[in-house]
Amino acid sequence: MPDTRPTVIALGGNAISAPGEQGNIPQQFAHMSDTARHLVKAIERGLHIVLTHGNGPQVGNVLRRVEIASPQMYPLPLEVCVADTQAGMGYMIGQCMANALAQRGLERDITTLVTQVLIDRKDPAFNNPSKPIGMAMDEAHAFMHRDNDGWSITPVGNGLYRRIVPSPKPQRILEMNTIRRLVEDGELVICCGGGGVPVVQDSDGRFRGAAAVIDKDRTTALLARELNAKLMLILTAVDRVCLNFGKPGQKPLDRMTVDEAKRYLSEGHFADGSMRPKIEAAIDLVEGSADPDAVAIIAELSRLTDALDGKSGTRITRD
Repeated sequence: MPDTRPTVIALGGNAISAPGEQGNIPQQFAHMSDTARHLVKAIERGLHIVLTHGNGPQVGNVLRRVEIASPQMYPLPLEVCVADTQAGMGYMIGQCMANALAQRGLERDITTLVTQVLIDRKDPAFNNPSKPIGMAMDEAHAFMHRDNDGWSITPVGNGLYRRIVPSPKPQRILEMNTIRRLVEDGELVICCGGGGVPVVQDSDGRFRGAAAVIDKDRTTALLARELNAKLMLILTAVDRVCLNFGKPGQKPLDRMTVDEAKRYLSEGHFADGSMRPKIEAAIDLVEGSADPDAVAIIAELSRLTDALDGKSGTRITRD
């Protein structure tokens, strides 16, 4: 039986879709097959991994298809797009993991779980949409959606606009008991894709979907806390977290305490929509974990084993 105290790993977009590509299905399978080979190395070390993943490009493509198909086909709400991509990407990730495990003579039961995540319907984020989704549009299309569909839009340069939606904080993973049972049974679980399907609970206790996007790293930290994970890995496109990133005096960091991470955040070292949510997620896990020795690592995907050995990545600890 694998260790039931898991390592929770968040896969960034570069694990599945590469910049500059169309991002079609064969390309996604090819990238995920490479990613799976790195993940299997962690499993060979005895780690019991639980996987989460982003879905930004995939949701954007689904929304574009919805727009092109209108008005001949009925529209899909944003939360349904999140659920659809959770399932489709979970199928792909699970199949690639099964193939990579088989190549190494390993065997695991793999389960993908479409996961709902509760958010507060009074979260301030609903009054301040900030998360860009979907494709860039010219002014005419953007204003049409603003006026006809109630979209919030923002300029992104060159006369183009994008839709922006709220990004509220995750409060509770509704399928948590099922996830916990699967992990305790030794399964490799893929869940909380794209941060989870955002749902709110009305005053009568009923759940309903919400037009929002939950940051997948924040949900990953919540999942790791609930599973009492010994380690959370956020795999991204950079080798280490840096101060003054892209500026003179750029400084890579091997390690940060929670207090140092908070100070660097307050000093504006980490950009919104990029490194900032990853640092916030690391703080969420380490500060909120029942285990004082819980660790978060932000590392580059291809250097996963180096990160586990302390040769790469940035480790965030309580002290």
